[in-house]
Amino acid sequence: MKRLRTFTAITACVLLLSACGVGGADTGEPGKQTLTWASTGGQFQDDEKKALQEPFTAKTGTTFVNVSPAEQAQVRTMVTAGKTIWDLANMSWIYAGAYCGELFEKLDDPALDRSRFPKGTTGDCFVPTYRYANIFSYNADMYPGEKPSRIADFFDLKRFPGKRVVYDYPKAGLLEAALVADGVPPEQVYPLDLDRAFKKIDTIKGSLVFAPSYGAIQQMMVDKQASMVLTVTARTIVSAQSGAKLVPVWDFNTTDIGVLVIPKGTPHKQLAQQMLAFVTEPAQATAYAKLTGTAPARADVDLNSVGYTDQQKTFNAFLPDRGTTIEQDKQWWIANTDALTKRWTSWKVG
Repeated sequence: MKRLRTFTAITACVLLLSACGVGGADTGEPGKQTLTWASTGGQFQDDEKKALQEPFTAKTGTTFVNVSPAEQAQVRTMVTAGKTIWDLANMSWIYAGAYCGELFEKLDDPALDRSRFPKGTTGDCFVPTYRYANIFSYNADMYPGEKPSRIADFFDLKRFPGKRVVYDYPKAGLLEAALVADGVPPEQVYPLDLDRAFKKIDTIKGSLVFAPSYGAIQQMMVDKQASMVLTVTARTIVSAQSGAKLVPVWDFNTTDIGVLVIPKGTPHKQLAQQMLAFVTEPAQATAYAKLTGTAPARADVDLNSVGYTDQQKTFNAFLPDRGTTIEQDKQWWIANTDALTKRWTSWKVG
């Protein structure tokens, strides 16, 4: 398995430890503890607090210290220094898969029953806490006549001119979309034929905008700097709420998971695992999905019980009649991300 590269420095460790304090610490009150939770900040982390943390505090008395951003480099720094101060971190499952047992704790709590989750969404060091899709949608104001209706239209500049915006990361759904648009049956997309995928993307490279953040994607769509977008569920919803007249195209989309991982060496591994199990229980999973528009991680949670708004339903790829979806292959991405990221970077400037 190819390893993901991370660059750290001793000074980063010093700054991190002084800035964040000690996580997983006793509060001084009998039976009460504190977990340090690292995430993305902003509205996303506020939703985590409301739907996930506050109910756990009410049930167990455990309190939380919230920090952001949750970056892989900081996990390596803490673990290498032997001073792990984060107990839970919201970051890509790719890191947990690539460094399982080295930088992240293996999950061994029986309450984290992997049979409850959809096939292909779990690993030794992660279980999903929610599910989302990489959604293809277009700005209705910019196509008053013929409308895009299939994934191939994302790559058709003649019939549908305009800029296309994607997140600047190869796992954002563009490679799989390119292969299906080029005629590969969805069930045969993995392992990815990268030569074929990049050749297809080359046909629209001059019209692609590589956004450095999800916030930038949102702003571009609201300001009509692009006519089409391929991005995650929650950001699509927020963009629409902010005024972008987005219409989803339910032909082909990839689905993926969000996870909370436990950095290696946390002094409260068992408590952190209890929190993970709590997060995926129907009540919390439903509350979080209702706030964010994402889907619960467990297959036994009925989407009809969530109470989505009409706008959230519009962009929910897990509801019936939403075309073909495939789960991004976890083991393929864990094994190939390092080399693919290098190729992606070189291709963009080539």
